[in-house]
Amino acid sequence: MVVNYNIDLYIQIKRKNMKIISNNIKIFEEGDTKALPVIFIHGFPFDHNMWMDQINELSSGYYCISYDIRGLGESSAGDGQNTMELFVDDLFSIIDELKIEKPVLCGLSMGGYIALRAIEKKQSNFKGLILCDTKSGADTDEVKLKRAEGIRKINLEGLEGFIPDFLNNCFSDQFKEDKKIQYQQIIDKAVCFDPVGVKGCLLAMAGRTDTTSYLSKIKIPSLVLYGEKDSLLTLDKMKEMSDKIPGSGFFIVPGAGHIISIENPGFVNDKLSDFLGKLN
Repeated sequence: MVVNYNIDLYIQIKRKNMKIISNNIKIFEEGDTKALPVIFIHGFPFDHNMWMDQINELSSGYYCISYDIRGLGESSAGDGQNTMELFVDDLFSIIDELKIEKPVLCGLSMGGYIALRAIEKKQSNFKGLILCDTKSGADTDEVKLKRAEGIRKINLEGLEGFIPDFLNNCFSDQFKEDKKIQYQQIIDKAVCFDPVGVKGCLLAMAGRTDTTSYLSKIKIPSLVLYGEKDSLLTLDKMKEMSDKIPGSGFFIVPGAGHIISIENPGFVNDKLSDFLGKLN
């Protein structure tokens, strides 16, 4: 089932199942808590709503957990001095406080960075891994400078000056043309985030470690998905990452840019359903 990205309606529904853990991270649960748990980790600069279509589809058979990464959505930004390690610590806090056993991790872009580092730290704690339009490599100097420029732009122009330009590269031209209202909703929502939190995410991504050397050590079932029209990552790099993970499945999501969960949810849902079905 494909559901339009209706922000206000979805937040109203999801708040019925919202929890706040000790470090003020807001978590959203759907489905049977006794079923196979799947933790969805969103990308930048989004919140848990980017997984709306997947959770609506999968919650009838799985225990679906999503959350707002520190500094984005409804989670506190704190002082904004964030690191990828802190984001991973938050993930493990969620697992511990909700007493989740052997979850499957599903991360997109920045969410994939968090998932890969979590697997590197404690692979035995997880049952499966899904990586969507992400990479294992650390930022190059060129990308670090772009992160720094993003922080400078937010300081000078606010999120209104940063978010539209950044999101323009996240979605395919076809999506932006065909889904103008939905695309504008996404921009409007991101502009309302705490600028301190958004800058903190840029700092965390710029300072993250490289997890490429660990890919060959991943032994849990893994799935890699790549948007056909992704302008931020190349097919060669994504396929190379997948090839380094023993036995991983790799699929190209037709017509989608970087944010495949929103741009082609039907295809993504099918691939997630097939993958998770084999883990039950």
